Amino acid sequence: MPAKGKHRRPKSSPLSRGIAVAGTGGAVLALPVLGATSAGAAPAAKPAAAPKTYVVVAGDTLSKIAREHSVSGGWKKLYQDNRGALGDDPKLIHPGLELTLGTKGPAERADRSERDDASAAKTAAAPAKKTYTDDLDGWIRESLDIMAQHGIPGSYEGIHRNVMRESSGNPLAINNWDSNAVAGTPSKGLLQVIGPTFAAYHVPGTSLDSFDPVANITAACNYAADRYGSIDNVNGPY
Repeated sequence: MPAKGKHRRPKSSPLSRGIAVAGTGGAVLALPVLGATSAGAAPAAKPAAAPKTYVVVAGDTLSKIAREHSVSGGWKKLYQDNRGALGDDPKLIHPGLELTLGTKGPAERADRSERDDASAAKTAAAPAKKTYTDDLDGWIRESLDIMAQHGIPGSYEGIHRNVMRESSGNPLAINNWDSNAVAGTPSKGLLQVIGPTFAAYHVPGTSLDSFDPVANITAACNYAADRYGSIDNVNGPY
């Protein structure tokens, strides 16, 4: 007995499934043919259009340009987008100036962002300026920092000790009775420095006023370093 064969129904191609026959002699109904592209595929993104530009002519104003070119945000947005070219006064536009109409392109926004980031990083990297109290402690500490920059030796204790002996911490102290005063060059300031000595040992970057606390201390310490090796070695009139 012949074996019963199993017949595999042939697969129809995507195109052949697009046609169905309604029966013998019946009308043929054409069904939509499936395309090769999957229904779930997203359409390709269109590249962003470059921003438009406009060259200013005589009689133009930002309001007029924004209105005639339908700039979103009006003249304020137009000014904001072109502030680099216009400057601080939006009324000062002149013929021949090229303006950008509309939002800046991605590349320009990215470039601006990079510049802003670099500026912020530079600002963050800058060390904060050291501050000092406006009293004897602050004057001595500021003087020590300046002295260190100029290689002038001295310690807080050595300066403080001599200041208290010479002026009791009064930056306006002046000696009007000793031999220097009689010679017309009275001792002045925290460390009682006479004018010629102050001028000869003045430290650059400090005040030229011998009554200025920091200028007085640094000049006196510079003199003491030259004559005694350090203000720390001074324990009496010098």
